[in-house]
Amino acid sequence: MPLLEPDRYFSRLSHIDIDRDLLARGLGHVLLDIDNTILTRDTHEVPRDVRLWLGRAQEAGVTFCLVSNNWHKSVFDLAQQLDIPIVAKAVKPLPHGFMLGMNKLKSNRKNTVMVGDQLMTDVFGAHLLGMRAYLLCPLVEQDLPHTLVIRNLERAIMGERQPEPAPARCQHTERKSR
Repeated sequence: MPLLEPDRYFSRLSHIDIDRDLLARGLGHVLLDIDNTILTRDTHEVPRDVRLWLGRAQEAGVTFCLVSNNWHKSVFDLAQQLDIPIVAKAVKPLPHGFMLGMNKLKSNRKNTVMVGDQLMTDVFGAHLLGMRAYLLCPLVEQDLPHTLVIRNLERAIMGERQPEPAPARCQHTERKSR
């Protein structure tokens, strides 16, 4: 598996089938990115479908740890609100944050998947450790300036690959006309 190729590519977190895409594949533990993966950049809210999916996954026995490069108070508040452990200031794609997350879950590389919206941090970092990585389309187009630059490179790497199921719009696959 190439380091920048996600194992699976989904249009949204809630499109990951808990039984088929996680549990049947031996993935009972999820390291989960925050910004633009479960928390929108524009309104800073967790969408209803994402919140419901997290609850269903936890009921099915899936455990989560938030792994984010963000270190602001808001991510700690979110972790507390969702009752999910967090590794903030993870410095993804470096391995340390991923390993801390797995330690918190008492999991390992084989039964854990990283889920996030960026190839360069989430997918690349997970693959450096030999973990599986699921890529998501960002929740919204609004992002940090340096992330927007990286999105152009990600679009080039992803080429024509479409997420499951294909949404109306997705930054990774959308070709911007100028």
